[in-house]
Amino acid sequence: SEEVPYCPGTSSEEAGKSASCQGCPNQQLCASGATKAPDPAIAEIGEKLSVVKHKILVLSGKGGVGKSTFSAHLAHALASDGTKEVALLDVDICGPSIPRIMGLEGEQVHQSGSGWSPVYVEDNLAVMSIGFLLGSPDDAVIWRGPKKNGMIKQFLRDVDWGQLDYLVIDTPPGTSDEHLSIVQYLSSTNVDGAVIITTPQEVSLQDVRKEIRFCQKVKLPIIGVVENMSGFVCPKCKNTSQIFPPSSGGAEKMCADLNLPLLGQVPLDPRIGRSCDEGKSFLQEVPDSPAAEVYHGIVQSEFISIPHIPFLS
Repeated sequence: SEEVPYCPGTSSEEAGKSASCQGCPNQQLCASGATKAPDPAIAEIGEKLSVVKHKILVLSGKGGVGKSTFSAHLAHALASDGTKEVALLDVDICGPSIPRIMGLEGEQVHQSGSGWSPVYVEDNLAVMSIGFLLGSPDDAVIWRGPKKNGMIKQFLRDVDWGQLDYLVIDTPPGTSDEHLSIVQYLSSTNVDGAVIITTPQEVSLQDVRKEIRFCQKVKLPIIGVVENMSGFVCPKCKNTSQIFPPSSGGAEKMCADLNLPLLGQVPLDPRIGRSCDEGKSFLQEVPDSPAAEVYHGIVQSEFISIPHIPFLS
């Protein structure tokens, strides 16, 4: 079958000229060559983030698969080592859920001489989200692409992150404006790569394969895949039920087919949702649960490369 056209990118020789550019409102601008000049913000962001040792993106082509939940708990797990400085950046401009999940709703961002000051959950865990800039959690952000991209640029360039061991970046679903922007702006920063999130059913995997293809197109390394909602472990009898049956083999088969690491399969646990709604760390609330054990395995894995982090118990 013929490959679906994709945006060649504003700096490409095909910008504004390829078949996929037909109908794009920016086609004339791209074809003129004006977009090929490097954005000075890329170098500025490169310098700003040069003191960040590891940068991890959390991606998925599908919405509702638990990207923000994973991002938040990855950040909590990393920060459980008090010697590490960790930050969590929420670039889901239209659906920022990180403030709620991290227990930071109502907090505000303050401006200082060195930029925006992030909000801290712990002394070594900083958070930034557009949710901190809204008057109410119910306010809608109704922006077109360029304005979203400008906000992402500000988050990366103007936030006073300081020296970090880990920057975890939570993204919206898809392969569009925000994703192209974050990859472009991080192009000079040596990103570790992306963790891809899915659920077991084929309707999710179908879109996740598109996200994997996106990473390959833009040359973004893939750290591995995490399968959320991977069975339900009964808290009483400990038996596992498949709420979302992996009809096409789930993430395990997809990873085998695409030669990608499967970092872990996190079972459904109602306590994860409750912890997120209450703004608490599930890993601290229920440290001995099967889901927490899987998170522990993911964080300790060779692919994330975080050896000997003391797990919460």
